[in-house]
Amino acid sequence: MTQPDFAALARALTFPNQAFINGTWSPAASGKTLATQNPATGETLTHLAACDSLDVDRAVASARQAFERGDWRAQSPAARKAVLLTLAQLMEQHSEQLALMESLDSGKPIGECLAVDIPETVHVLRWHAEAIDKVFDQSSPVGEHALTLIVREPIGVVGCVLPWNFPLLMLAWKIAPALASGCSVVVKPAEQTSLTALRVAELAHEAGIPAGVLNIVTGTGADVGEPLGRHNDVDLVSFTGSTATGRRFLSYAAESNLKKVVLECGGKNPALVFDDAGDLDHVAEQVLNGAFWNMGENCSATSRLLVQSSIKDALLARIAEKIGDWTLGDPLDLHHRLGTLISEAHLQKVSGYLAIARDEKLTLLHGGNIVDQRYVQPTVIDNVRPDSRLFREEIFGPVLCITPFDTQAEAIALANDTPYGLAASVYTQSLDRAVQVSRAIRAGTVTVNCFGEGDATTPFGGYKQSGFGGRDKSLFALDQYTELKTIWVAIAPTSECAS
Repeated sequence: MTQPDFAALARALTFPNQAFINGTWSPAASGKTLATQNPATGETLTHLAACDSLDVDRAVASARQAFERGDWRAQSPAARKAVLLTLAQLMEQHSEQLALMESLDSGKPIGECLAVDIPETVHVLRWHAEAIDKVFDQSSPVGEHALTLIVREPIGVVGCVLPWNFPLLMLAWKIAPALASGCSVVVKPAEQTSLTALRVAELAHEAGIPAGVLNIVTGTGADVGEPLGRHNDVDLVSFTGSTATGRRFLSYAAESNLKKVVLECGGKNPALVFDDAGDLDHVAEQVLNGAFWNMGENCSATSRLLVQSSIKDALLARIAEKIGDWTLGDPLDLHHRLGTLISEAHLQKVSGYLAIARDEKLTLLHGGNIVDQRYVQPTVIDNVRPDSRLFREEIFGPVLCITPFDTQAEAIALANDTPYGLAASVYTQSLDRAVQVSRAIRAGTVTVNCFGEGDATTPFGGYKQSGFGGRDKSLFALDQYTELKTIWVAIAPTSECAS
């Protein structure tokens, strides 16, 4: 398909714009609305229900009632599995529509949405659906006098607060294990990117998820996120977003019902390239992919390139050759790998870091400009010192900062010189060095000779200020949506039973 084809489909789309509560569309109780815009054009796509605490109360009450009735919780694992697999199939059938909505709402390149976001979202749903009837309870060895059962039970009502950078995929990372566990869910999508969450709710209802089990409440963080975080009838909040907002959810929990909180927050992720890295063309491709994928609006983005001094010039030459592959422009053009940033406010934030680079007289190797007042060029900045804000702060844009090192110990110290600990990459052909450095880096995911986040089978989350309370993805994600219960059954001695 071409850009005009996608543009024609976009004009024919009807966007969902009301909250989805108890299986039905619902305007905000206040009657207020909130405009959602296409960041690539500034066009208003639709006006969303601008919900507030009254709508959160309705959604949580609906979720609680469904949970207590057992509409979903009490269904057999096979029945829940079948419904989630049907939802995955429906999403696959509507993949082109979902990809287009995601691109229009977020500024993502349509090619990325079609090739990555939608397939990965469907895969995560299928994976957790298949896990439902394959996770077994346990019994501990206590002798003949008792029988113990260690069982998982759904935690109850879960609040899921989503970021704007991967709206569909983060939705799946949270609702797939929550629903697989038997929980009822209230989702607060980012106000900038709510459209696909609303469409998925509609498809989930069609797939057979009972009313009240999956609710979507649209609105701002102050009007919806905070009331959800403070709600006394929410058992857990799973949040992905900034570290500053994550701190607030811990406060909300402490000041309300001590609900569990799981946080996946920011990152300042290094790629460590040693002089025995091998194929520098491969390294350059992986580093650029880590830095510029999704316009750098990625908590696990490769923001810092730490490269051994002896090969720095050679690697930078490879980067210079390959950076031209990262074309930017209209997100509906399949030839573009970089779309627009999410909003004018975020564009100004990233632009501010480019100004800092100029003020600090850092070496601008590539990019550094704003194009058409909407796009940030893929940017490479050399000789970034550890005391620079560009080294220490999360930029969340297509900006790669380069810092040289001489020894392995120095590289590890630089990698860990951050309050974050989400992800890192190590490039070396030495197995010993790969293992030594991977173990020494304090981050939740370390990839060797590639950029990535693992797959649905591997947990994702961070150390230090990058995470708290649990992990997304893998079977470990089920831990946060379930409670462990011990059932102890006393068994009478054999002689008493015989009498």
